[in-house]
Amino acid sequence: MTTVGIIANPSAGKDIRRLISQSRFVSNQEKVNLLRRVIKGLSGVGVNEVLLMPDYGHIAQEAVSNLQESISVKFLEMTIVNSEQDTIAAAKLMQKQGVSVIVTLGGDGTNRAVALGTCEVPIMPLSTGTNNVFPFLIEGTLAGMAAGTVACHLVDTKLCAPRCKKMSVYKSRDMAMDLVDTALVDIAISTESYVGARAIWDINTVSEVYLAIAKPDSIGLSSIGGLTSPISATDSHGLHIEIDKPGDSKYVSAPLTAGNIAKVGIKNISNMVPNHPYVVKKTPCTIALDGERSIPLRYGDSITIVLTGDGPPVIDPHKTLEIAGQNKLYFVD
Repeated sequence: MTTVGIIANPSAGKDIRRLISQSRFVSNQEKVNLLRRVIKGLSGVGVNEVLLMPDYGHIAQEAVSNLQESISVKFLEMTIVNSEQDTIAAAKLMQKQGVSVIVTLGGDGTNRAVALGTCEVPIMPLSTGTNNVFPFLIEGTLAGMAAGTVACHLVDTKLCAPRCKKMSVYKSRDMAMDLVDTALVDIAISTESYVGARAIWDINTVSEVYLAIAKPDSIGLSSIGGLTSPISATDSHGLHIEIDKPGDSKYVSAPLTAGNIAKVGIKNISNMVPNHPYVVKKTPCTIALDGERSIPLRYGDSITIVLTGDGPPVIDPHKTLEIAGQNKLYFVD
């Protein structure tokens, strides 16, 4: 029995950036259709069962209603609280129940929450918006086929789903360092004192950016590093950028939101060394993880950021399908 878990975030693709930029709004009905195609892809390569997270938007429930595929469907038995805690709890339960792969429908924040739940199960991150760096923008049927191919152990998992990097955030308490959160793409130090609308969209409020991935073809903070010192998901190091006012200083023109290219002043750029502690003491401020302000710091507080290579295994659908084709895995003579 091969089981694949599916986590669809009903809130992904609907944050404030859809109001202040040209970012795409993704409806729940579009997610339902995408999820149906994922399941068809999974079924088509031999997956026997899908285990779904229930959600308040009823995306998963609607997607499997009147399902015509010969695949068993089950839902996790869990309480929904309509927050990222749903995703964290679902990822933990899916690992406990032995799923081979987790398919995620959402953005950077959704996959960050999955990583807080488990970093052991390979994930197939499927984008449902425009401000995403971590998930793949790929047709759902193909994503399902790639996820199913890895889940059924038809390809080398280490080759097709290498581990990603993650940045762990620690807070000092009574001479001890307590893990408080994790990011997979970026950590921004915002001069805003309150979490507020959460999403980072005004670069003038950002003093520093830490990047695990710096892609020149991305939207958001990752593009700042990507257009100055690109870093791939497979590189072991990260990037630390100190932001300045554009003025007469060095700057880069970066697409921080869809349809908005901003001049970002650059004070300094340096590589993040794996396993090295980076201490942030610029208080008061808020710490934004993967584009969303999450941790407020008051006067005297500090956090420590550490980049490591033990994030979750991430399925590369393009490489997986290419290897499957080269080895005629779907060819029947």
